[in-house]
Parts: sequence; C-alpha cells; structure tokens
Amino acid sequence: MQTVNNHEPPNTHAALPQTPGWDAKPLREIFGDALIALGHANPRVLVLDADLSEATKSVMFKKEFPDRFFNVGIAEANLVCIAAGLSTTGYVPFACTFAFLLALRAADQIRSQVCYPEANVKLVGTNGGLTGFGDGATHQCTKDLAILRAMPNMTVVAPSDAVTVWKAVFAAAEHVGPLFLRIPRVPGVTVHEPQIEFRIGHGYRLRTGQDLTIVANGLMVSRALDAAARLAVKGVQAEVLELHTLKPFDEALVVESARKTGAVVTVEEHSRYGGLFSGVAETLSAHHPVPIECVAIEDRFGESGVYEEILDRCGLTADRVVEKAQRVLQRKRGGLA
Repeated sequence: MQTVNNHEPPNTHAALPQTPGWDAKPLREIFGDALIALGHANPRVLVLDADLSEATKSVMFKKEFPDRFFNVGIAEANLVCIAAGLSTTGYVPFACTFAFLLALRAADQIRSQVCYPEANVKLVGTNGGLTGFGDGATHQCTKDLAILRAMPNMTVVAPSDAVTVWKAVFAAAEHVGPLFLRIPRVPGVTVHEPQIEFRIGHGYRLRTGQDLTIVANGLMVSRALDAAARLAVKGVQAEVLELHTLKPFDEALVVESARKTGAVVTVEEHSRYGGLFSGVAETLSAHHPVPIECVAIEDRFGESGVYEEILDRCGLTADRVVEKAQRVLQRKRGGLA
C-alpha cells in the first residue's frame, strides 16, 4: 500500500478566526484570509499570481505583504518557473491562478520544473470544479485532479469547507515538496469542527455505517452526508469517508471501510476519469474488490449558469447519490450485474 510521510512537521500555526460567521464566506476568501495569517506566521512564504489576484484572492496577501507578492502577468508557464526558482533559495512560494490554467497551460512547466526536481512549490488552483460557474465551460476545471495526480512527486489536496481550506493552507506550507491545492470559488457548507486535525494523506470517517461506504471530497462532502441521512430514513446505514488528499491516497481507510460494508459509492465534483472514483477503484481492485458506483461529471463539459443548477444538470446531487447507493446495494445482494 502507498505510505504517507509521517515526518512532516506538525500543523501548529492554524488558529482559526474567531469572528462569528467567518466560515460562511466564499472559500476563495477563506483562502485569502489564511494566506495572510500564514504570512505572519512564516516569513519564508511568498505569493505569486498570474494577473488574477482579485479573483483568486491572493490580492489580500499583496495588501498585507506587498514586498512578498509578485504579479507575473498573464503568463502561467512563467508563474510556475519563477516559483520553482524562488523555491531553490529557501522560500516557500504559493503560485496562484485558476485551476484550469495551472492544469492545462502550465502542465509542462509543472512536470519539468516542479515535479521532476521535487521543488518545494505550492500550486493553488482556485475556481476548482464547476465553481467558476459564470465563466462557462472554458474556465471550469473538471480534469485538474486527474492531470496533477498523474504527475510523479505531486501531492494533491481538495478540501471541503472553510475549516479544511484554512488548515490545508498551513499544511501545504509545512509539507516539503510539490503540492496542488484546489480551492472552490463559492461558499461551502461547514462540516468540520474547528478543532479537527488536518493531516495530508489521512482521510476522515465522518459517519459510521455497515451497509455501504460513501467516499467524497471537496464540496460534495456535504451532499454525501445529506444522502447518508436520507438513506438512514430508509433503514440504510451508510458510512461516509472524506478523502481530502487524492495523493498520497489513504488506502488503509478505504479498504478498512469496504471490508466492513461490502459496497462503495464515490462522489466528486470532477470528471469520472482520473479523480476520486479512479483512486478508490484502483485501491479496491488491488486490495479488496467490491461493487462500486460513482457520482461524478460524465464525459462532458460544464456550462454557464447558476452554480447549483449546473451541479443538478451534471447529476451532482444528494438524490443521485441515494440512487447510486440503492443500485450498489442491489449489486451487493446479487440483484444486478
């Protein structure tokens, strides 16, 4: 099984804001707030952006630390190369832009200048998934996790709410090596208590159950929990796991749960190819095969519109999770091929 580096320094500087309602803000703003707090805690942190700082909210760091912020212009490949260079001098650069621009336009530089030499660069892709709803299919990123997960030496993190976004920023800075952090544009339903520990490579068991396992990440975690509550009304007890780290993958947690429940549904705001479904299927096929279904974006592009409506059109709903759960239970009992 894949192992996790247990020698990383502990996450000791991630004190959450005390302002009431802080977690209701868009998650890109939570990211901006966390960057400021991180900047005060760690003077080695630098932030770079490719002319989108108002949108990524790295502008908040710029206002607090203007001498530690660099706007490289509309040049994503250069953004990554400069960050890689800065990392060789002992700084911890956070290179920020939209997720699709990092995963597509800067893929070669990420591969050759960051992953190959194992540079200590933090790549932050905002507007992850369909959360760039108003900008349409070209700006929505539903393949980023697959592309970056396939890069050797890359760590891939997709937090689910304000608490885990905040803590993931600090964990990213303390992690040594290339890391991609996916940040949604919109607010998220808070599913975690402030005191929860965030460890790269270690998932959460959010709900226990014995009938099936639902595995989710990102903003789909709250929908997975909603679906589990609906299933409970029907007498079905679903275990819910959150895998905020797609690489390294918490194989032990997934296999342990699958051994107990015998059926799995994955839920993600990403293409069904190469993301969470692929990671879970790869793990179970190697260690404990069970029936598995997925709720993900099928082989299609997104579209412009209201975020919730786009999610519905792509089938990323609690109702769809319930439907897939019922199907996988039938397969578990031998009722379907």
